[in-house]
Amino acid sequence: MKQVKFKFLKYIKFDTQSNPNSNTNPSTVKQFELAKELKTELENLELKNIKLTDKCYLYAALPANTDKKVPTIGFIAHLDTSPDESGANVNPLIIEKYDGKDIILNADDNTILSPADFPELKNYIGQTIFTTNGKTLLGADNKAGIASIMTAVEYLINHPEIEHGTIKIAFTPDEEIGRGADHFDIKYFNADFAYTVDGGEIGELEYENFNAAALKIQITGRSVHPGTAKNQMINSINIAHDFHSMLPDFSRPEHTEAYEGFYHLTDISGKISETTMNYIIRDHDIKKFEDMKLHIKNITDSLNKKYNKSVIKYEIKDNYYNMREKIVPVMYIVDYAKDAMIEAGVQPKIKPIRGGTDGARLSFMGLPCPNIFSGGHNFHGKYEYLPLQSMIKAVEVIVNITRIVHNKN
Repeated sequence: MKQVKFKFLKYIKFDTQSNPNSNTNPSTVKQFELAKELKTELENLELKNIKLTDKCYLYAALPANTDKKVPTIGFIAHLDTSPDESGANVNPLIIEKYDGKDIILNADDNTILSPADFPELKNYIGQTIFTTNGKTLLGADNKAGIASIMTAVEYLINHPEIEHGTIKIAFTPDEEIGRGADHFDIKYFNADFAYTVDGGEIGELEYENFNAAALKIQITGRSVHPGTAKNQMINSINIAHDFHSMLPDFSRPEHTEAYEGFYHLTDISGKISETTMNYIIRDHDIKKFEDMKLHIKNITDSLNKKYNKSVIKYEIKDNYYNMREKIVPVMYIVDYAKDAMIEAGVQPKIKPIRGGTDGARLSFMGLPCPNIFSGGHNFHGKYEYLPLQSMIKAVEVIVNITRIVHNKN
């Protein structure tokens, strides 16, 4: 299972950053480079039904090695890395037998990974840790998931004494920009249920996620020379300030945790005559989620009434919904993962995802798909790190799931 180390270090050399401003599928052609490498590896392992689509979805199947009729399981990970930080020229630091002290990622700009800022580091004293060099992200999200799945498949092939049903795997593009399930072929994949291997720290097991929407606010002002502006100028920047101030302060990401939702202003640009703001809206509870969207309407109506004209227009687009309602009727698939972790000596940490995964959308497309850990921390930035032992345990959990599903059916 330690082969997972070498696979991970190979995969992170591929720059697979997705691009939210692209209208192509996939959003970046470079994601194909890793997909092609994985396709070759799958062919060398002699898996079946291997297909790389023109949209950069890679599918394969490991046939059953038993005559027993058992469910077909899927394991899914995404190819792309976050647009938030460069994924090119990733040169990780490999910290052997971590001593619990500060790790200098980049001495030139004094970038330090410190347990004072990230106390979870203390959980990995004595272990091997992969970190960034302070200039890029690491790519554990989700190349740790890819490496874990590929290693688990190879392990099962090399250990035919482990009986299992048909196992499907898929690697998807553009998950980081919310498009990972856009062109996923559920019919071709043809699994009874699946797991995304896309979680964080060791033990994470998740079957709840945010309901999510994107909000775009467009404000139209009136630009007049400030010397003669009285009762004439309408400053759209001031209206933007008024709008934002009418949202509850405590419902921002920096003040929320667990099941608490938020409004998050992601960007703003403007001048006197026009201002645009983009938000994301999140909540696990569908009723609260709908109330948050209604609150946007009420604020907009109030400000338009104040100015006696339509100065604000908004557009809300739902992105995905809480997969809990699709998982609860088949909770035994969560139990399989829970038991698999316990068998691997891992304490399951069942908690809601404060975000979304491909699995959320796939669950609503008819493929129930909870999420299990891949082991990384501090995704999407230069403080990302990955304990090797956590990734090895992710491999064990995948293997254990296949065995448990066979034995319990």
